Amino acid sequence: MTADRHVPGAHGASLNPALEGVRFCPSCGKDADVEFPRSIRCSHCGYGAYYNPKPVACTIPRTADGDVLLLRRGFAPGKGLWTFPGGFVDLGESTEQAATRETMEELCIDVELGPLVGVYSRPDDRVVLVVYEARALGEPQTTPEATEVRAFAPDAIPYEELAFWSTEAALRDLLAPVDAARRSP
Repeated sequence: MTADRHVPGAHGASLNPALEGVRFCPSCGKDADVEFPRSIRCSHCGYGAYYNPKPVACTIPRTADGDVLLLRRGFAPGKGLWTFPGGFVDLGESTEQAATRETMEELCIDVELGPLVGVYSRPDDRVVLVVYEARALGEPQTTPEATEVRAFAPDAIPYEELAFWSTEAALRDLLAPVDAARRSP
């Protein structure tokens, strides 16, 4: 018997498209218990699957002068808006490895990872962001994922043009000590 069956489109964009309208076990085909958006279980054959947010690893690369490197996204979501490099963590790699790999893929530069800036999530998001500060070890290049790359002074970040709420939160967390130091006499 199906419990808490989610009706496709009833609540806008789906938190878990994999369970949209699911009623039957993918293993044996019998009625399954679905607890949308988190799990499916089958009392007939014992099949079970849990759906969790995907980890995304990011860097906020900084230049030797302390400027922040941001990229203009080439793809949706957030196409044309500013963010920092990042992407999904693959099986078999750490968040640190994923963050450096994604930076190389998006900006064609190596980075030296610094401290963790923060971990960002919300109940209605499908991802959990893990964001590191990083030192850029080269000159970034544009790529299909980064149609423009620019170094911004900390007080010139284009907050009104950022792609995601988490981009703003991480940048503000990273730069908060800088901002506080500027306000001190």
